[in-house]
Amino acid sequence: MIILHVLFYIFVAVFCVQIFFYGYVFSKVKQKDHIRNSSHKPHISVIVCAKNEAKNLNRFLPYILDQDYPNFELVLINDSSKDSTLKVMQRFKTDHSNVKIINVKNIETFWGNKKYALTLGIKAATHNHLLFTDADCKPVSNQWISEMSNHFSTDHHIVLGYGAYAKVKKSFLNKLIRFETLMTAVQYFSYSKLGTPYMGVGRNLAYTKDLFFKARGFMDHMHIKSGDDDLFVNQIGEANNTTISLSKVSFTESLSKKTYSEWITQKSRHVSTAKHYKPKHKAALALFFISQILFFIIGIALLSTLFYLKIVVGLIVARYLTLFINLTLASKKLNEKDLIPYFPLLEIFLIVTQFSIFIKNLISRPTYWK
Repeated sequence: MIILHVLFYIFVAVFCVQIFFYGYVFSKVKQKDHIRNSSHKPHISVIVCAKNEAKNLNRFLPYILDQDYPNFELVLINDSSKDSTLKVMQRFKTDHSNVKIINVKNIETFWGNKKYALTLGIKAATHNHLLFTDADCKPVSNQWISEMSNHFSTDHHIVLGYGAYAKVKKSFLNKLIRFETLMTAVQYFSYSKLGTPYMGVGRNLAYTKDLFFKARGFMDHMHIKSGDDDLFVNQIGEANNTTISLSKVSFTESLSKKTYSEWITQKSRHVSTAKHYKPKHKAALALFFISQILFFIIGIALLSTLFYLKIVVGLIVARYLTLFINLTLASKKLNEKDLIPYFPLLEIFLIVTQFSIFIKNLISRPTYWK
């Protein structure tokens, strides 16, 4: 009986932590329509780093080149590709005068390091305002550059965007991947609104060249092969220099992995960088994840014993109501409304997946950019 009382009080404490995150922290994904300043159109360098991405470049570069924006160049970085990536880039350069190609050769010191290739591309960029996306991404509208660049100001030098995944009908894996993407975005948007930005995604991220060099580029974490997006934002992001874009026309869209094992491999790379975040961010992320696990484990244990049944059920219902309210608002803002009915199931699967990734990373090192 003493053990059950202890478990109950721990459960109440865990419930409070969950309510704090779902009810307060994750309620920040909202933004009034940004007032356009038609005169504020900085010259933009869009940067795409590609390694063996000939097929994706052929498919998605036209969406970037078709942007309705007067002053932009497209910097294409060929990172030692072994396929026809360089030839594809050269074809686009022939047809478009605003395309610039950086052909990166592997060197022993930075072998297979995407950050090295990106650094060369950033140095070669003509303009101070940089907008990044991946070779397998496309802007969802021709207003992508305009919307993202419109958030730059004299104070804001980093703009965090949303990198969505294309919807695939009748695919639970696709829903799980998009739910994980939604949860990640809810967190990094919310923390940024709270004044403590901790990451962004390279699929849709903007910052200035001046800020990049002021921070010595990627030098503080060049030895870590991943993290050209999240570790960089974690390093330089501050309350007064970072802003977010929640306009639907500012989103990018990628193709999700088709198999669970491919997605696990991808997420293993991403998760491995979290241990290099600032201590306060690691603590907050760990607290949320641990509280999720404990909520389910202790909740099931208490339900099975019928101990304080009405109170336990009431706390579970209150927690899910809070989750549904704020994640529903966020999913509508981020155009992921079809996920709403699946929230409880997707959350459980995501927790199991994240725990398996944690164990996997302890056993073996993740595979990086090759």
